[in-house]
Amino acid sequence: MTRTMLLSLGLLLGMAPALAQQVERIEPPFWWVGMKHRPLQLMVHGERIGELRARVRGPGVTLRRSVAAPNPNYLFLDLDIAARAKPGTITIDFLRGHQTVLSHRYELRARAPGSARRQGFGPADAVVLIVPDRFANGDASNDNLPGYGDPADRNQPGGRHGGDLAGMAAHLDYIAGMGFTQIWPTPLIENRQPAYSYHGYAATDLYRIDPRFGSNEDYRRFVELARARGIGVIQDLVPNHIGSGHWWMADLPAPDWLNQHPVYTETNHRLTTSIDPHAAKEDARRATDGWFVPTMPDLNQRNPQLATYLTQNAIWWIEYAGLSGLRVDTYPYSDKAFLARWSAAILAEYPRLNLVGETMTQQPALVAYWQRGQRNRDGHVSHMPSMMDFPLYGAMHQALREPEGRGFSEGFGRLYEALAVDMLYAAPNDLMLFEGNHDTARIFSLLGEDPALNRMALTLVATLPRVPQVFYGSEIQMTSPTERDDGRVRADFPGGWPGDAVNAFTGQGLTEAQRDAQQHLRRLLNFRKTNAALQRGRLTQFAPDRGTFTYFRHDAASGAQVMVVLNKSSAEVRLDTRRFAERLPASARGINIVTGAGVDLSREFLAPPRSSTVIDIGR
Repeated sequence: MTRTMLLSLGLLLGMAPALAQQVERIEPPFWWVGMKHRPLQLMVHGERIGELRARVRGPGVTLRRSVAAPNPNYLFLDLDIAARAKPGTITIDFLRGHQTVLSHRYELRARAPGSARRQGFGPADAVVLIVPDRFANGDASNDNLPGYGDPADRNQPGGRHGGDLAGMAAHLDYIAGMGFTQIWPTPLIENRQPAYSYHGYAATDLYRIDPRFGSNEDYRRFVELARARGIGVIQDLVPNHIGSGHWWMADLPAPDWLNQHPVYTETNHRLTTSIDPHAAKEDARRATDGWFVPTMPDLNQRNPQLATYLTQNAIWWIEYAGLSGLRVDTYPYSDKAFLARWSAAILAEYPRLNLVGETMTQQPALVAYWQRGQRNRDGHVSHMPSMMDFPLYGAMHQALREPEGRGFSEGFGRLYEALAVDMLYAAPNDLMLFEGNHDTARIFSLLGEDPALNRMALTLVATLPRVPQVFYGSEIQMTSPTERDDGRVRADFPGGWPGDAVNAFTGQGLTEAQRDAQQHLRRLLNFRKTNAALQRGRLTQFAPDRGTFTYFRHDAASGAQVMVVLNKSSAEVRLDTRRFAERLPASARGINIVTGAGVDLSREFLAPPRSSTVIDIGR
């Protein structure tokens, strides 16, 4: 072999490691110019990429610092995107010494006009919660995909059934026609888990829609189609944990990326430790650092790179998809200092956006603790505009199930007193009230499959001063076991699959009781769309009387007023309307918004047995 050939071979061998290196991922995959917060953290993943030095080339963009992770396969780059930066691409060079080993082009996009001032959801809206896999199958070709186990099988309650973005998009007219103005789908993010992956709460790629639902572009298009019908989309995010199949799990950026323990440690679910001044530190630590289940690794948001990653991920989806808000899963299970910074950063970027957190508790004080505006004695400052009102949900269910007349705090008395607790909340009208969700048994079943009680529950959700949320299928009295059984609670919506004998979208095959329930909610929600009293009005409630509960929603600015009378009694109840004189004008009349009939309220009101009556008193 000649000397020249030897030199050439040596040079090639020396370059081999460099030639082998490549950027496998950069997240976020792209960003935007003109954001309020200029710093941008890029997480770069590639074989021994952390051993290289980075350099950024592009007008208006500078590299502030480069942070090597404990795992050499990661490098974190903090960029500053100046106000003068323009949409386009920048170049990120990766160097060993003075030699450029590889280069990567990174895109900066233009923001949509008015993006920062987008209007979030609120009390003027009505939210429908949908489990996408169980709503409608619009594209059978993506039901089963190579490399994604958990094959679609509608005979398996806990398996995938094939519902997708195309199915939801195909039925947007039904959703709009029902009077809903917001859609909250359970997570659509990739869940590449070997089984039980349909629910979406075990993410395996935080920047990718699960291809069995569709693509990222399909999701963005779905949001656009919904917006064209006056419907916003609320994305379900899970900053607390990921799925065991997440790509990180094969190559963690750092040992403290997760809350890891010598042996598997499950959360104790003691959410009150976040507010308990007497709580043992060990109990508080286990509440937030324990895992939900072995297949859901718990994220450690105290790691600064991970905290920034999760914050940017939320902002990325809002900007990319055009969202009207976020629903935050398992809210109190995350690190509380992180939650404060996370929510503040999102709302600084989108001041009119809304965020609602899940805290499954019957304690109003714990819900109040996490809502924006609450003055907490421990100094914790929350920025969450809304929380899910589990205490009022619980009181509503008990009030409808319990007999009347046993005491002041039972039956409707329980609901009356629960509403009095609104004095604890900084903004009670901004809380989200629901009749059920994907983690609860179906309300119709919990109420003994009683159509009258089901109508009362839907009436309460639609007319009390909260953000109303309805679980898909409640409008047609879908059933489930009364004990927890997630797969059957999240049953298929009839008509969402070709060949379904019953089609709730068209009404084909529904019973008369189901059609009545559907029409009842449809009229309530469509009336609510234009009624200021139900959208923003104050509440005046009167103590329960002989199995009835009467309250008013009233808005001084518009003069709109609505009277609601619920009667659990099996007999007609004669109500002397002089009792309501502080709200009812002399010779008051109104219109029953469900039946359209006129109502004379000048002297008395005859509450029909087991009825829900909503009366528009007007101006």
